[in-house]
Amino acid sequence: MVAASLLRWIRLPEASQMQDLDNPDNIYILRKIIRRKPFLYNLYTDFYRSLLDKIKTAPPQGMVIELGSGAGFLKTLAPHVVTSDVLPYSGVDQVFSGLDIPFADQSVSAFLMIDVLHHIKDSRRFFQEMQRCLKPGGKIVMIEPANTAWSRFIYTNFHHEAFDIKGDWGFEEGGPLSGANMAIPWIIFERDRPQFQQEFPQLHLCSLQTHTPFRYLCSGGLSFRQLLPSWMHPAVKLLEWVLSPFNGYLGMFMTIELENVA
Repeated sequence: MVAASLLRWIRLPEASQMQDLDNPDNIYILRKIIRRKPFLYNLYTDFYRSLLDKIKTAPPQGMVIELGSGAGFLKTLAPHVVTSDVLPYSGVDQVFSGLDIPFADQSVSAFLMIDVLHHIKDSRRFFQEMQRCLKPGGKIVMIEPANTAWSRFIYTNFHHEAFDIKGDWGFEEGGPLSGANMAIPWIIFERDRPQFQQEFPQLHLCSLQTHTPFRYLCSGGLSFRQLLPSWMHPAVKLLEWVLSPFNGYLGMFMTIELENVA
């Protein structure tokens, strides 16, 4: 009862305006939330920089595509990136589904995404499309929810999206944003890794890093008020670095890096 009352108190007023998660107009509210919350803005900035760092070795000739750009701001850090989403948001370069990517074979150097894979209803077709578009040596780099003791506790108790570790590589119900299983990245790349390697031998898993146990929580995410004063962000970031040896138990996110070795 006390916990429920506390959650209602720290909930952002804008959250009540976004009851339909698949409403494209939500994006303009989310953009304002990200930009006015330094914890969240700085976290996204660090995420973007880590994605860009991992594609430095991707083929230089070819497009760099961000999938599920939504409320993000990657283009302000990397103007050459082509932003995209499945919903028609203003400021997004192209609108298409990740299950039907409108680019020629071997025309893309890298696909980048944050919190996209766990919203994809057919992961196999998603990877087939990206593999088709990637140049040899091209990269897929994504940041997704992790499955650790700490993240399971948070996601299953305090997040509106499903976290079903017994699920498959996709799901049927829900819209482009309301439909989700946050455990899908873990299912594919940890639980079912041998199966992924058998089905997609061209997509080599270069690295999988679990990280960021606290900063997203401290930011309040997109639904709650920031929980700590902004000046504490460097201190929390330092704490995460100190505790990084325990990310296998504490990390809430993981960065997955794939390379097309065809």
